[in-house]
Amino acid sequence: MAPTSSPAGASDDIQRVLGIEGTAWAASAAVYEVESDEVSIESDPYQPESGGIHPREAAEHMSEAVPSVVETMLEAAGERAAEEGRDPEDAPIDAVAFSRGPGLGPCLRIVGTAARAVAQRFDVPLVGVNHMVAHLEIGRHYSGFDAPVCLNASGANAHVLAYRNGRYRVLGETMDTGVGNALDKFTRHVGWSHPGGPKVENHAKSGEYVDLPYVVKGMDFSFSGIMSAAKEEYDSGTPVEDVCRGLEETVFAMLTEVSERALSLTGREALVLGGGVGQNERLQGMLREMCAQRGADLHVPEDRFLRDNAGMIAVLGAKMAAGGDTLAIEESAIDADFRPDEVPVTWRAGEPEPAPAASTRVEVGDAAQQQGAEATVSIEGDRVVKRRVPRSYRHPALDERLRRERTRVEARLTSEARRRGVPTPLVLDVDTAESTITFQRVGDRDLDAGLTAERARAVGRHLATIHDAGFVHGDPTTRNVRVASDTGDGDRVFLIDFGLGYHTGHEEDHAMDLHVFAQSLAGTADDADRLQAAAEDAYRATSDRGDIVLDRLRAVEGRGRYQ
Repeated sequence: MAPTSSPAGASDDIQRVLGIEGTAWAASAAVYEVESDEVSIESDPYQPESGGIHPREAAEHMSEAVPSVVETMLEAAGERAAEEGRDPEDAPIDAVAFSRGPGLGPCLRIVGTAARAVAQRFDVPLVGVNHMVAHLEIGRHYSGFDAPVCLNASGANAHVLAYRNGRYRVLGETMDTGVGNALDKFTRHVGWSHPGGPKVENHAKSGEYVDLPYVVKGMDFSFSGIMSAAKEEYDSGTPVEDVCRGLEETVFAMLTEVSERALSLTGREALVLGGGVGQNERLQGMLREMCAQRGADLHVPEDRFLRDNAGMIAVLGAKMAAGGDTLAIEESAIDADFRPDEVPVTWRAGEPEPAPAASTRVEVGDAAQQQGAEATVSIEGDRVVKRRVPRSYRHPALDERLRRERTRVEARLTSEARRRGVPTPLVLDVDTAESTITFQRVGDRDLDAGLTAERARAVGRHLATIHDAGFVHGDPTTRNVRVASDTGDGDRVFLIDFGLGYHTGHEEDHAMDLHVFAQSLAGTADDADRLQAAAEDAYRATSDRGDIVLDRLRAVEGRGRYQ
C-alpha cells in the first residue's frame, strides 16, 4: 500500500531529513527523501563479547560509531543535493531528527549531542522523536492503515497501543521486563552471547514443546516467572532446544493474545508489528494466523525497520518537522524514560478521530453470533452460548489447557460473584470438554457503548465486592461489562467474562484489576480520567481495604517499563 499522507499543513520546505538513532546498542543514521519516500540507513551495532549489553561499553561504542555513521549519511545527502543542483553553500538536509528516548541514558546523550551539533552546523530544525512511537509510525506509514493497533515487541519493551484523542494509548504492556531482554536473560543463563533472540529462534526449530507459566492479566503480561521456570527446566536437564520451543510458544502466544484482545476492545481491524523481536518468524506467523482467524489485516515492516534503526526516526521526524513540532536546542534534553503515551501526536492534527469501537452486543436479535477476543458468542433468545474456539496460532497442548482452565474458572467465579451480590449472568450449563458455557442473557449493551460516571462507579463497587471476597476478575475491560438500561430503578451493571480471574487476597492483584479497567477506559473513552476517578471513589467507599489497594494501584501505574 502507499504510505499515509503528510500531516495537515505540512511544509514543502522539509524534503530531506537526517535521522540519528542510538538508544541502546545500534548506532544508526539515515536520510529520508520525502518526495520519493526513499530511506537510506547506515548502522553500526554494538556486539558485546559476552553476556548482555553493558551500558558503559555501549556508550563507548556510540561515541565512536555515531559520528562515523552520521558523516556517512551526510555525505550521501550532500551528493544527492548536488545532483539536484542545490547551492553547495546550502544545507544538504532540511531537519535533524534524533531518538530522544526511551533508552540507555549514556547512549542517548551521545545521540542528542550529535543531533544538536548537526542542527547548529547547518542551521536546520531539530526534532526529538520517541523511539517506541517511531516503531509504530513506520508501520503505519508503509501499511496505509489509518488507525491500527500496534504491538511493539522490542528488546527493552513490549507494548500494545492504539491512537485516541491525540495520543497513542497504552492498552497493555509488560509489567516487569522487555520481551527481548527476557529472552536474553535465559540465553545468558545458558551461556550464549547477545542478542539471544535469534539463538532461541534457531534452537526452537528442532525442539519439542515444554509447558511454561502463561501470564496474561487483561492486556498486561509478565515474563519474569516464565524465565525463572525456563532456567529451572534447563538446569534439570531438559534439552535446550525444548526449552527454547516452550519459550517461543508461550511468550509469543501471550503477545498474540493481548494483541487480539486490543483489537476486540477497540473495534479496530488492523494490526502493525514493531520492534526488533518482531523479526522472529514464529511471532509473525502467530499474528498472521490470529488476524486471519478474526478477519483483521496485519502489516509487518521490513526487517531493517523492525530492528533499531534511524530510518524510522527520520520518517517520523519529517512528519513532525513539517507540522512545526521541533525543539529549541536548550529544550532538547534526552528522556531515558520517555513513554509513548506522553507524546502529543501533532503530526496527525486535523485527521478525523478513529471511529469508536462498535460494540458487538448492542441490540442484537433473537439469534446472532459474535466474535469476541477469545470466544464465539451465540445469542439464542434469552440465552447466550459462549464457546472458546481453538486458537490455531497457539500450540495445541497450550491451547487446550487454556481453553479448559478458563472455561472452568469463568463458570465458577461468575457464580461466586453472583452469590456475593454482584450482578452477573446465571450459569445455565457448562461443558468443559467443548470449552462451552451457556449463560442467561443480560443487558442490552456493553459498557463501552454507553460510558457514564454512574456506570463506572458501579464497576468500582463490583470490583471492591469481589476483591473483599478474595478473588479478582482478571479482565474487567469496558467490553466485559454489560449494562441493562431502563430497568425502572436506573441502570443495572453486570460483570461478565471471568475467564482470567483467580482467587487471591493480595493488594497487588486487586490493584491490577483496577489498572486493567483504567487502561480500557483510556482506549475507549473520551473522558477516561473522570470515569476512572468515579470508579476509584466507589471502590474506596465500598472496600474494607480501598485506600490500601488504591495506593498499590498508584505503584502499579508507575511500574510500566518506562514510567
